[in-house]
Amino acid sequence: MDRKILAMAAVAAMVAATPVVCSAEDVELNVIAAQYGQNTAAWWEGFVEDFNNDNPGIKLNVEVVSWNDIHTVVNTRIQGNNAPDILNIDIFADYQADDLLLPAQDYVSEETYGKMYESFLNESVIDDVVWAVPDLASARAMYYNKDILEAAGVEVPTTWEELRAACEAIKAYDENIYPWGIDMTTDEGQAAFAYYTWNNGGGFVDENGEWALNSEANVEAIEFAIDLVNSGLTNGDPANDTRYDLQDMFGAGQVAMMIAPNSLPTYIADGGHEVNFGVASIPSNNGETVSAGVMDRFMCFDNGYSEEELAAITTFFDYFYEDARYSEWVLMEGFLPATKAGGEAVAAADESMAAWVDIVGSSKFYPTAKAEWADVKQGVIDAEQQALLGEDVKTLLDNLQAEIAG
Repeated sequence: MDRKILAMAAVAAMVAATPVVCSAEDVELNVIAAQYGQNTAAWWEGFVEDFNNDNPGIKLNVEVVSWNDIHTVVNTRIQGNNAPDILNIDIFADYQADDLLLPAQDYVSEETYGKMYESFLNESVIDDVVWAVPDLASARAMYYNKDILEAAGVEVPTTWEELRAACEAIKAYDENIYPWGIDMTTDEGQAAFAYYTWNNGGGFVDENGEWALNSEANVEAIEFAIDLVNSGLTNGDPANDTRYDLQDMFGAGQVAMMIAPNSLPTYIADGGHEVNFGVASIPSNNGETVSAGVMDRFMCFDNGYSEEELAAITTFFDYFYEDARYSEWVLMEGFLPATKAGGEAVAAADESMAAWVDIVGSSKFYPTAKAEWADVKQGVIDAEQQALLGEDVKTLLDNLQAEIAG
């Protein structure tokens, strides 16, 4: 696997597992979980305590790792023959291509498996086998500060031309406000690529599912985004300002418009902010707006388990996806559910979320079932960051296409 991680092994030390004292009879499960927001670590702490109390004979350990570090941490562990038992992350196909994973139905009970939306399970199929199960999902839309747009005298933009005009008007109204938020960091740079290319008729792959990273539509889309930055119409450091930084700025009234997941209102409220915001479709350049759907997963590494160990893993998933507990998990950070009961619970708890459940069902998803996805994801981020430094977008994407497609 070419992920440039060997020189970064020290990062793994930041989240090294804390030694746990357990009896010789205990089955120990080690989980690495992604950090979604302010509440994630505390939720997992409570989950681990409850699980260990309710399941004598199993010792569960969960490490919560930030999205900025998790891919490096996991790949460093793999290089050191220390893969976790269970991983909560976005990608899976590169691990599957290296024969590191177990098929999902080897460790998920029929009852739990049957709870999940089939369309979500289909996103993790390779060679007619499901290799990971959905953790949760989110959909993306444009959020805007109603008060700022009204004060600047602009309407909610629906096209790229309107977006630029709105940004210029907001900048003229108050030069201390960032009109538009862009995240081209290692956290969400691939999302930025999706937002602009999908809404210009491009994308990661063509109509035949083949990589088309350097298409004319893609080059035009990324050039448009970079030009917004160079024109001073965005946050000042898109290569380092993560989605969470932008969400904090939006909550504080420092960013007027940004693309964000359906969990943004929860994030803002948890941060102690109140914003008079609206939600709209992502501006498009070709007359057809596309929402980005993002789905994260659980997967199980093939670590040569005994029957007892495999049964403990099944117990973990049954416990996590228990209807009430899983619904609490999804609502805790304001995400969208991957199970039917979860969908019903979310819609019942918050009517505004019902529409989002429909949106995510019609969104485009990253082509994560392709084995090259991990390299593509990092590649488009690298291209964006080099473009921010002044490199030519077409040359960068031509080089990436040649690297990925051979």
